[in-house]
Amino acid sequence: MRSARGALAFVDEVGCCSTFYRFPEGLPCLWEAVAGRLAPRWPRHSHHDRGIGLTWEFKDTLPARRQVYYGKLLKARPVLVALDLFPAFYRLVRGRDRSADYLREYRAGRLSHTARRLMDALVAEHPQYTRELRASAFMLEPGKTREFERAMAELQHQLWVVKTQERYEPTFSYRWDLLDAWLPDEVKQARAMSRPDAIDRVLDRYLAAAVYSTEGLLVRLFGLSRAEVVASITRLASRGSVRAGCTVRGWAGHWLIAEPAPARGRTAT
Repeated sequence: MRSARGALAFVDEVGCCSTFYRFPEGLPCLWEAVAGRLAPRWPRHSHHDRGIGLTWEFKDTLPARRQVYYGKLLKARPVLVALDLFPAFYRLVRGRDRSADYLREYRAGRLSHTARRLMDALVAEHPQYTRELRASAFMLEPGKTREFERAMAELQHQLWVVKTQERYEPTFSYRWDLLDAWLPDEVKQARAMSRPDAIDRVLDRYLAAAVYSTEGLLVRLFGLSRAEVVASITRLASRGSVRAGCTVRGWAGHWLIAEPAPARGRTAT
């Protein structure tokens, strides 16, 4: 893979992938796709490595063009998500909330005081670059850096805000926006979606790329309850998208196996 078009096609095909981190649960990895091999070794001089350079370029370029979502969505690790799948992730994380609902979440104790201050600033004016945002929230002092970073990670993980650009000139900075202002159509789709449908979409797309998995791995990766995973697998199996309860010689336990593409959507027999 040597082009942004190829990288976008990869993200669109797998639905969700990491940038450099290799998830033990088998999530696709953009760096591996660019390098053309599994588990590439991190080179001693990474700044001169073409594969790392291209991966870094793609993870900057695609979100800046509003072609994918990029953020710390799974296990506090950054991932790229295809825009057609993103509404399902939003529904699982934010439900039917919009940016205007952040004060309710704060009063309920689900949003920290610092995160609320940053939301106050972004709701008043968005988008903002990092320095502007820190100034708006009175957090320019160097001693406030870690507090700011923790709060921004919290807001990203809960899908209140999104990093839309990494600017390198005249100085390095991130540009931040309210997520539902940046992806209004996808948020609208998410709010019209049921939670079971969102779970089915996420797991179906993941299993199609991963080929095999277990209920436990799905619970850990996506932060779902086991009951929700079991119910979704039952629905996907009835549609012919996955086979459940499979045994593999030499492997312990029972496995979920994705059906090949021609069989997906077919009623199971």
